[in-house]
Amino acid sequence: MRDTPDMSDPGWTFTEKSFYLAEFRGRSLAVALPASSDPGRGRLGSVLDELTANGTRTLLLAAARSTLMALGPVHVIYAGESDWVARLWRAQRAGQRVGLELDPARFAAACRESVQRLRLAKLVWIDERGALRGPGGERISVVDVADLDRMLAEPGASLDTRLLGEIREMLAGGLPSVSLCSLDGLEDELFTYAGSGTLFTRERYAEVRPLALDDFDAAAHLVSRGVEEGYLAPREEGELEGLLECAFGVFIEGRYLAGIGSLIPYPKERAGEIAGLYTLTRFVGEGVGTHLLRFALETAADAGYGFVFACTTSERVVQFFERHGFELVPPALLPQAKWQGYGPERRARLRCLRRNVGELA
Repeated sequence: MRDTPDMSDPGWTFTEKSFYLAEFRGRSLAVALPASSDPGRGRLGSVLDELTANGTRTLLLAAARSTLMALGPVHVIYAGESDWVARLWRAQRAGQRVGLELDPARFAAACRESVQRLRLAKLVWIDERGALRGPGGERISVVDVADLDRMLAEPGASLDTRLLGEIREMLAGGLPSVSLCSLDGLEDELFTYAGSGTLFTRERYAEVRPLALDDFDAAAHLVSRGVEEGYLAPREEGELEGLLECAFGVFIEGRYLAGIGSLIPYPKERAGEIAGLYTLTRFVGEGVGTHLLRFALETAADAGYGFVFACTTSERVVQFFERHGFELVPPALLPQAKWQGYGPERRARLRCLRRNVGELA
């Protein structure tokens, strides 16, 4: 079960960082520093300090003792010693930051063997290229084992197939996730929804379910992002609460909240409004919006609704709904209760879409 922050603390406010710090609290993460990386105390140290203060155990993996010593007070253990696991645990119990010196001739394989032996929660591999890139130079944000198999079967010139092969074996061996990122992007990769590098997971399955109470803070934060980016309309506190009461989310691998939506009921008209639909750019290509829309339609059908509708000022959102069988309609064809509190100018800016409940197009 994920350890959660103390929301009763008057000084606590939800942020993306607080969400991920709660996710990492009480767990062990490893950061791999290949010989080509220059960690520098300032760039890496602040992230390590935050994780330590959070109650997260961090293990540094490097091919050279000098790399580890450059990070300040680090208790260095050589992984070739027979009792290295016991010594590592002893040092962690003493509150020391631990570095594991690995064989430079087979660094990637030694990293895999170490994290599998310790059954860690996550590995972050530091690479100044920052992330895998597609043919057009675009960042590949999420990769699963099936993707890795395709990459290894048809490697591109820019891919380090040896490293990708080791990452595949780590995931197949039980490691929940691996992140590939630069030092400059480490904080964003660990502590933000969008990330900065490439996230490797075993399976990229998407689960859609109603939000639990513990999901409300993260969902409210996503709504705020959607408002800032111009995809969602601003809402008063009461409106936001009503939205979250009827909300659902897409969770990648059961852990990563990739998008949200809400189906607001209009029982008198046997209708539902799809509102607050927002997806994270990191998961573009995962069909997150379609997963959310399908769930809304299935929920509407189960409730006996005759139609669903959505309102937006975004042309991009209009196109998304039209691709899924919605049609532009005049406001008069929507429930009149929708327009309570709407001034004429605000109402005139909206574009309204509607479709009958049925199979997803």
